[in-house]
Amino acid sequence: MVSSIVLTSLFIIIALSAWYLFIWPRQKRARIVNREFPVQWEGILVKSLPIYTQLADSIKQELHGHIQVFLSEKEFVGCAGLAVTEKMRVIIAAQACLLVLNRPSRSYSGLHYIYIYPSSFKVNRTVRDELGLVSEQSHHLLGESWDSGKVILAWDQVAEGVRNFKDGHNVVLHEFAHQLDHESGVTNGAPLLYTQGAYKQWAQVLAKEFESLQRLDPAQRSVIDQYGATNPAEFFAVATETFFEEPERMSRHHQELFDQLKAYYRIDPRDWSLVTESRDS
Repeated sequence: MVSSIVLTSLFIIIALSAWYLFIWPRQKRARIVNREFPVQWEGILVKSLPIYTQLADSIKQELHGHIQVFLSEKEFVGCAGLAVTEKMRVIIAAQACLLVLNRPSRSYSGLHYIYIYPSSFKVNRTVRDELGLVSEQSHHLLGESWDSGKVILAWDQVAEGVRNFKDGHNVVLHEFAHQLDHESGVTNGAPLLYTQGAYKQWAQVLAKEFESLQRLDPAQRSVIDQYGATNPAEFFAVATETFFEEPERMSRHHQELFDQLKAYYRIDPRDWSLVTESRDS
C-alpha cells in the first residue's frame, strides 16, 4: 500500500509541474502584456508599418501586447555580418503578430529563433528525382520556416514587404503563416481550426482554389501569386499574404477563399483599406 507521504509527494510534483508548464507561462505573459508599450516602438510602427495608423485603438492595444510577448520570448540572430537592430525586431514582430490578432493563440510557442540575413541566402538541399537518383542542389531563398523552431528571413525582402503593404507579397506574413500551419503537427495547408466541422469546408474551398491556380496559365495574371501552386502548404502561405495585403481584390475574385481566411484569422483587413506606403523602412 502506498504511504500517504508518497502520495502527497506525488500530488505536489504533479501540481508543481502543472503550474510550471501551464499557469506560470500565462501569468508571465499577462504581466508582459500589461506593461506600457515603449514610445520608441510605437514610433517605429507609425513610421514604418503602413497599416498601423489605420487600426482601431483596441486592435492596436492587442497588437502591442502580442509584440511585447513575442520580443520577450524570441531570439533574433543576425547572419552574414548583419547587426540586428531594435527597429528590425519590432517590424518583424509586428507583422508576425498581425496573424494572431482577435483569436486564441499560443503566440508561436514552438518558435524560438529568427535568423536574419542581409539579403537572399543560399541553402543546399539533397533531392531525389523520379528515377531515384540523389543530387545536391543550391537554392537562393528569401525566407524559410522550419518546424524545429526557426524562421529565416532576408532583411531586404522584409523591408520591401513593409514598404509596400498592398502588393500581395510579404515574406514575414508568408513564413509565419507556415509556422501557424505547423501547429497542427504537419505543414500541409491545414492549420488548427476552431471546430472539427470546419475542416471539411476548409479542405473543399482551398483544394478547389489550389487546383484552379495549378491549371492557370502562368502567363495569366492572378490575384494569388503562382508560387502558391507549388503545394497546399505554399498555397496557404501565399493566400495569407494576399488576404492581408490585397483583401479587396481577393474578396472580389475569390470570395469563398476570402471567407475561409477571414473566419480563421478572425479579422477583416478591408477595414485597413486606407493604406499608403511607409515613409521609411
